[in-house]
Amino acid sequence: MTAEGFLEGRRLQLARGVLLQCIMGGYPPASFYGSDDGDLALNADPAQIHRLPWSDSPRALAICDADELDGRSSGLSTRALLKRVIANYAARGLAPVVATELEFFVFAPNSDPQQPFQPPLGLDGRREAGYSAFSVASNSGLRPFFEEVYRCMAALGLPRDTFMHEMGVSQFEINLLHGDPLLLADQTFLFKHLLKEVALKHGLIVVCMAKPLAKTPGSSMHIHQSVVEQDSGRNIFSDAAGEATPAFYHFIGGQQAALADFTLLFAPNVNSYQRLCHPYASPNNACWSHDNRAAGLRIPASSPVARRVENRLPGADANPYLALAASLAAGLYGIEQELQPSKPIQGVFEVPDELSLPCTMHAAIERLKRSQLARELFGSEFIEGYIATKTLELTSFFDEITPWERRVLAAQA
Repeated sequence: MTAEGFLEGRRLQLARGVLLQCIMGGYPPASFYGSDDGDLALNADPAQIHRLPWSDSPRALAICDADELDGRSSGLSTRALLKRVIANYAARGLAPVVATELEFFVFAPNSDPQQPFQPPLGLDGRREAGYSAFSVASNSGLRPFFEEVYRCMAALGLPRDTFMHEMGVSQFEINLLHGDPLLLADQTFLFKHLLKEVALKHGLIVVCMAKPLAKTPGSSMHIHQSVVEQDSGRNIFSDAAGEATPAFYHFIGGQQAALADFTLLFAPNVNSYQRLCHPYASPNNACWSHDNRAAGLRIPASSPVARRVENRLPGADANPYLALAASLAAGLYGIEQELQPSKPIQGVFEVPDELSLPCTMHAAIERLKRSQLARELFGSEFIEGYIATKTLELTSFFDEITPWERRVLAAQA
């Protein structure tokens, strides 16, 4: 839209079906988004209108709510789902506080999708070979890219906490500061967009797939969660003596009760399960533990005021609005139902069957189909439409034969 049209308040409308568009194009049947495929209104959030600092020509981006023409929030909007979950906390005098940790890969351009991704050529003329976790070396030549990333983050008001080189080849992580879930979802969305745009200016590509390289750790979007009283700001996970409260355990119990049903909401793509089925630091379970990265629910070492639950299931490819909504809704469900968690695990452990999660997209779709809890928390309109879209995407994946099948099976089967 032109700046003039936006400032005049001209309404921008969008076909409802776009909210269920498949990642490879195409849509499920119109019955999932209203048989007429009527319009929604896109209403900009006044706090999320940003001049894009990386653009040479003046451009701005506005994060919008997708609303029905009568003013109601669309049941297909993931941002609206998150706002509804936050309102459910507020009705109990509570406010969730979250932080996201986003991992991503920086690669050289990849013009042939048949070929694997490669790290950029470094200043020494070589490509990074790995084993660089927490490295402070700059021979990768990426310093100018990251310096512009930092400048653009500051211009967009995205406060960063820590930055590090992760375990994978040319893999990095930036942690955003904790705060309101809707703000953090907006910031995570903006940050991913920023990364990709700035990378293109520097002749690079940023990839937020869950598992872009074989035999290499995948990329996560861990969610740190706590809950405070709205009036006092007190963390309800800790009591006056600094000990864990019943609400803390109930929150974990809700996560454990819902994660298997909600796996497709955290792991939305075929590639998501490459990360979960090779679970190096990417646990595919609903176990919980004090500071054990093999558990899907980790309690980081912290002071009582910062006691929190880290959900390690979502990948970097997750929709931040949907992942936060699903995780927080699960925790509130546990508080409301006073659910008790399993015993915490430590060290090397075997995952009990009841705490195992789906490890294929098909299994995750089937589990979500059977979930009455998902329909209660997010509405049948969203859950059925989401399943329809993801089923089409899985079908499209199975329309192709992979190089592994040709290489291994052609001479043997």
